[in-house]
Amino acid sequence: MAMREVDLVRRIRQLAEAQPPNQSILTGIGDDCAVIRPPADREMVFTTDFVIENRHFESATHKAADVGHKALARSLSDLAAMGAKPLFCLVSLAVPSKLGNAWVAGFYRGLLELATHHGVTLAGGDLASTYIIVADVMCCGTVAPGMAMLRSAARPGDHIYVTGELGGSALGFELRRGPAWMRHLRPQPRIELGIALAEEGIAACMDLSDGLSLDLQRLCVESKVSAHLTGVLPIANDASYQQALHGGEDYELLFTTPKPMPAEIAGARVTAIGEIVEGLPSEVMWKGKPLPAMGFDHFRDV
Repeated sequence: MAMREVDLVRRIRQLAEAQPPNQSILTGIGDDCAVIRPPADREMVFTTDFVIENRHFESATHKAADVGHKALARSLSDLAAMGAKPLFCLVSLAVPSKLGNAWVAGFYRGLLELATHHGVTLAGGDLASTYIIVADVMCCGTVAPGMAMLRSAARPGDHIYVTGELGGSALGFELRRGPAWMRHLRPQPRIELGIALAEEGIAACMDLSDGLSLDLQRLCVESKVSAHLTGVLPIANDASYQQALHGGEDYELLFTTPKPMPAEIAGARVTAIGEIVEGLPSEVMWKGKPLPAMGFDHFRDV
């Protein structure tokens, strides 16, 4: 069935109305802009992320609901890295008209299932027709004043930690089957853990979307420090060290803190993997040797 924008908006609105009410959303889908009342005594944080066909997913292997889930999960993972409680999202979706209404509805069902789980309200967005599928999800969250975790706050002497296990998503992308494949299809943002870390007063934090080697280098650049890794990594079952170091799309959290942390926080495994040291900003050492930043970079081949 051919798509008509008015029908799509009506269907998306029906799907979104099944979400629990959000007192901060004064006007949502249906107007030119969403009208938001920020919670009192909270700071607002914003992020946006693309999901692009043949770059972040393939239509032959990813169902519409998988794409919708991943589109929101990427932005929610950024909020988790800031220690923010999610508030609302805006979704811009461009799709080929040949896909039809059913694909678009499936995309929003996958997105809204994850949104409802984390208390995120779909407050609006945009629709367009194009040659490939492109989704841009903007998310807003809130943090207590001065409590947002920044990449620039790491200091020499800090311990370096990661949450969960690494390499599972890269393994899943390679195998296209089993639990690792499901981890790649449906990444789970660490919202509750991020909030718990912020309450602990963690120094620096960021999410692991492009691979540990590249993301840790980015943190070091922002903090003007170096990092020494011990060689100990929490690797997912059957994944390799290469996948754990460079694979990306694990959406775990990388953080630093001057104090030792327990082995589990908010129900998630936490592993010490190294130390922040003085030195050349951006330098990461692995077992005493420089670790190349080989994670995912959109512009590496440009």
